[in-house]
Amino acid sequence: MLAWVYEAAKRCPQLDGLIVATDAEEIAELCRTHDWPVELTSPELPSGTDRVHAVAQRIPAKIYVNIQGDEPLLKPEHLSSLLAPFAQPHVDVTTLKVLCTPANVANPNAVKVVTALDGRALYFSRATIPYDRDQVRPDYWKHIGLYAYRSEALHRFAALTPSLLERTERLEQLRLLENGFNLYVSPTAFDTIGVDTQDDLERVEALLRERLAAS
Repeated sequence: MLAWVYEAAKRCPQLDGLIVATDAEEIAELCRTHDWPVELTSPELPSGTDRVHAVAQRIPAKIYVNIQGDEPLLKPEHLSSLLAPFAQPHVDVTTLKVLCTPANVANPNAVKVVTALDGRALYFSRATIPYDRDQVRPDYWKHIGLYAYRSEALHRFAALTPSLLERTERLEQLRLLENGFNLYVSPTAFDTIGVDTQDDLERVEALLRERLAAS
């Protein structure tokens, strides 16, 4: 699974380098076997963002991209869309959204996002937002958990304690909104499946077999 993610990211021309940040020696050994750059981070770090921040202490960059290792359906197009808003100097952090399928509109495991007309994030929730009181039938957008940070924003974010909304919804990105970060959300036509359960794994394996058969 990690190989699919790594190879997709490697095909993104905007990225200058890739590093696998992990707290597991087993994953680190796999990376060494494939000659993938790897950094062992503390097992006490609570999130992937904190691991990216730990790597950023040693490796300077203007923008850091946080790619989860459990996103094997990642495409280079995801990363191109993720990085596009940084053409605007006021953007601190970026992430992605995709049109939500009807099955996921009420699914609390599919996080919904609402944005302003210019793409600035207004709110993320496990609830169905916006609430369609008068049957307007709006589009619903599912959040895809890829992030990119300007260096200053990453360091500032890592120094903040978890916020009330973050703890309520168990969504780390709400800490950004509560603390006034300019978080922008780019649309993408390509959905992903984060592998969190056995069912997710089986769905992804079937899709990857189809992709290999078509290639």
